[in-house]
Amino acid sequence: MQRRRFLSLTAAGAATTAMASTLAACGGDKSGSGNVTLKLVAADYGDKPANTSKKYWMKAIRAFEAKNSDIKVDVTVLPWTGDIDKQLAQMVKDGQTPDIAQIGAYADFAAAGKLYSADQLLSIPTQSDFISSVSAAGDLHRVQYGLPFVSSTRLLFYNEELFSKAGVTKAPESWDDIQAAAIKLKAIGVKIPFGLPFGREEPQAETMLWMLSAGGGYTDRTGAYTIDSPQNVKAFEWLRDELVGKGLTGTGDPSRTNRQQIFDAFSRGEVGMLNGHPTLMQQAAAHGIKYKMAPLPGIDGKAETTMGVADWMMGFKANGRREQIGRFLNFIYHKDNVLDFTRRYDMLPVTTSASEAMRNDDEEKKLWPFLEQLQYAQFYPADKTSWARVTSALKDKIGSTVKKGGDPASVLESIQREAEATDNADG
Repeated sequence: MQRRRFLSLTAAGAATTAMASTLAACGGDKSGSGNVTLKLVAADYGDKPANTSKKYWMKAIRAFEAKNSDIKVDVTVLPWTGDIDKQLAQMVKDGQTPDIAQIGAYADFAAAGKLYSADQLLSIPTQSDFISSVSAAGDLHRVQYGLPFVSSTRLLFYNEELFSKAGVTKAPESWDDIQAAAIKLKAIGVKIPFGLPFGREEPQAETMLWMLSAGGGYTDRTGAYTIDSPQNVKAFEWLRDELVGKGLTGTGDPSRTNRQQIFDAFSRGEVGMLNGHPTLMQQAAAHGIKYKMAPLPGIDGKAETTMGVADWMMGFKANGRREQIGRFLNFIYHKDNVLDFTRRYDMLPVTTSASEAMRNDDEEKKLWPFLEQLQYAQFYPADKTSWARVTSALKDKIGSTVKKGGDPASVLESIQREAEATDNADG
C-alpha cells in the first residue's frame, strides 16, 4: 500500500496530556508509573523497502516519545505475505505477547480474555470519532475489543489504453461483460485479461468479492456462516469454467498468484482489469498507466454491495500496561496521525474527523469513490472467533476451486464445516 506525503504530528502531541488524565481515571494498572517499553507488532503496508510501514511508525513513535518521556515503543513490522495473524498467535502461545498489535483479526484473542476493551484504553472523544459502520465490526458480544486502524473498499480497475485497443467501449457491469471484455483483450495479446489473485497474501478478499457479486457472502443476516451457499458455489464454478478455464486470467496459477503480483503486473500494463483497492491508484499512476475505475460487476448487473476491509489494532493485557497502551493509542488515533498513514498508503480513514478532512481535500478526489462505497460496504465477519481459522483455511484451499477439475462445492463445504466446528467449540 503506497506512500503519500507526511503531515505534521505536532497537533497530536498537544492532546496527549489531556487524554492521559482521562485514562488515569479509568482505574489502576500494575505498571502505571515508571519507565516502560511497549512492544508493538504491526503489518507492513509497503510494497518495497523504500516505503515500508516502519518508516511511519518510527516517525510517529519519535513524536510520541518526545511528549511521553516515561514510555518507549519498540516496533516490529511484519509482512502480510508471512501470515502475520498466525505469527502473532504463535508469539502469544510462546509467552512473547506484545503490548499492542495491528493485524487482520482480533476476535480469538478477545474471546480468550487476552485483550483490553476499547473503553479501557481510549478516551471518550477518541472512541466516538470512529466511523460507526467500521467500528461495529470490532465488537465481540457487544463489547468493542478490535479498534479499526485503516479501511478500504474495492472497485473494478481497468486499463484505458488496452480497453480502447481491444474495442471495449465501456466498463463491464456483469459477469458476461467481464468475459466478453476479457476475450477481446486476449485477442489483442494482453498477457492477463483479468487478474485473479487467490495466492496466500489476501485470498479472503478476492473470495468475498466474488461471493458478494453472486448475491452471497460469508454469513447471513444473523451472522451464521453461509460459505457453501448455492450462490457462492456458483461464483467459483463460473470462475473455474468461464474465466480460468478459457484462459482469460493469463498463464499463471491463480492459487499461487498474490494480490501484489497482480498489482505489479497491472502497473506494467500487462493486466486488462482486476478488482483493486485504493493503493493501486498511486502505484499505477507512478508507472504511467492510464486507468479508470467502476463499481464491481455482479452476476446480472452491477453488484448490490462491495466489500469493506478493516485492519485492527488491539491492546493485550499480558504485561499489564493498560495506561501506557492507552496513551499511545489515543495519540495514534489523532486526526493528523490517521491522515498521515492513510495518505501515505492511499487507504481510507476509520475516524470521522479524518474522513471529513479527506472529503474536503481536492487533492484526495480519487479516493472519494472509495469513501462513498464505505457506507454501503460489507465487512469480514471479524467478530467471529473462528474468522482467523477460516482465513487460514481459505489461504490453503480456495485457489484449488478454480483449477481445471476443481470442486468448488466440496472445498466450500469443507471450509464451512471447519468454521462451524470452531464456532461450536468456542461456544
